Amino acid sequence: MPASVRGTTDNAARTACGTVGAMHGTPYLTVTTTAPGEDVARRIAAGAVERRLAACAQIDGPVTSVYRWQGRIETDAEWRVVFKTTGERYAELEAHIREGHPYDVPEIIATPVTAGGADYLAWLRSETGP
Repeated sequence: MPASVRGTTDNAARTACGTVGAMHGTPYLTVTTTAPGEDVARRIAAGAVERRLAACAQIDGPVTSVYRWQGRIETDAEWRVVFKTTGERYAELEAHIREGHPYDVPEIIATPVTAGGADYLAWLRSETGP
């Protein structure tokens, strides 16, 4: 995102945005976000795994993002983070991402996992449990 949205520290206002769509009926998810730098991506990823909000997080980048922001076309390098989690942990994971994210409008997109290896999905569930 452009520099004008990177410096915001009003996390409470951003958290109030809420979630569109309930995830409790979806057993497994991949959740994608992007970050302005590898250090931010690593911090958000490590915190999510440490708190058992995700079983794992994969970071790749830099990727080039092209988007419209405030009426202008922007291009920035970002680092993508893909989390593996459960529907039950989604709301907490989203809150964690928002809390540690410098963007006003971070990308947070959840995609249902429609199939997967039974052993992998069992591991995912055990790693995101209490």
